[in-house]
Amino acid sequence: MMNYSIVEKLSENQFIELHSLFKNEWWTQHRELVEIRKMVDNSSLVIGLIQNETKELIGFARVITDAVYRAFIFDVMTKETYRNSGIGNILMNYLLEHPFIREVERIELYCPDRLVGYYEKFGFSKDVNGSNLMRLRI
Repeated sequence: MMNYSIVEKLSENQFIELHSLFKNEWWTQHRELVEIRKMVDNSSLVIGLIQNETKELIGFARVITDAVYRAFIFDVMTKETYRNSGIGNILMNYLLEHPFIREVERIELYCPDRLVGYYEKFGFSKDVNGSNLMRLRI
């Protein structure tokens, strides 16, 4: 396993690296740096995985929660050159064990069909008691 650190506050350089991570993902490629800063500031929990030797941001995830009833995980991502090396597992395990959300009644996320099996390994299920994802675009 590589030498890494987890941070819950991003440095200026890490914000720039996060912007680059977002540019490489289909669901976030149009996000601007100013929007990313606002998003991070308004998230309940933000984690970055830093490679200790290079100091580069190699993974990121965030959570929005009320810390009692619901937590929603967003933007779990790994730098492309580090994919399939366990980084996603490190991020997910850290989030799920974090004191801020580990006692929350329901932890939710949404993902593409190809990642359902991955998240099922952490105990997530598509059975959401008949609930449907709905969206209002503004």
